[in-house]
Amino acid sequence: MHRLARHVLVLAAASFALPALAAAPPRPTSPPEVRIVTTEGSFLVRLNPARAPLTVKNFLAYVRSGFYSGTIFHRVVPGFVIQGGGFTASYKEKKTRPPIPNESGNGLSNVRGSIAMAREHAPHSATSQFYINLADNTNLDPSPAHWGYAVFGRVVQGMKIVDKIASVPTGPAGPFKKNAPQVPVVIKKIEIVNETGGS
Repeated sequence: MHRLARHVLVLAAASFALPALAAAPPRPTSPPEVRIVTTEGSFLVRLNPARAPLTVKNFLAYVRSGFYSGTIFHRVVPGFVIQGGGFTASYKEKKTRPPIPNESGNGLSNVRGSIAMAREHAPHSATSQFYINLADNTNLDPSPAHWGYAVFGRVVQGMKIVDKIASVPTGPAGPFKKNAPQVPVVIKKIEIVNETGGS
C-alpha cells in the first residue's frame, strides 16, 4: 500500500504540472516606437501606451494615415519646446480627427526629451499637434489647480537632432508673429519601426 500511495502521489503531481507546461508563457511586449524623419535629420521616439493608451492610439492613427508627412515644426522656442504636426510648409492648417480626452494625469512628466500633446486652452482639445520638451518643463504637468499637457512617450535616440531643430533661426511666418523657423523644418514622414505593444 505504501508503494501504491506513493505512485498515486507522483501521478497527481504530474497532472498538476501538465497544464503549466501546456500553457505557453505570455510573450513580452515592447513599447511601440516611431522614427520622425525631418529635413534636419531623424530621431526615434518610444511611445507609452500603458500610461497614455488613448493618446498613443490617436497618434498612431495619424502616423498610419500619413497625416504628418509634409507638415512642419511651426513653433520653436529654445530652452522650451519644438512643436509641430498641424501645418503644411505653406502654413495651411490640416484638417484633423476629433479631439481626444486629456491623459495628463498619467504619471508621466514634461521632462527633457519627452513628447506630449499640444492643445488649446480647453483641456480636452488635443488633436494632431505634438511637442518635444527641450528642458524639464514640469510647469506643464497637471496640478490640483489646472489640467496639464499629456506626455505619451520620449525620445530615445537622436536628441541631438531635436536640439539642432531648436537652434534654427526663428521669427514671424504664416499666421505666427514669432517662433516660426525662417526656413521650414519639414517632417518628411513618421514611420512605425516597432509596433509591438501598440494599438
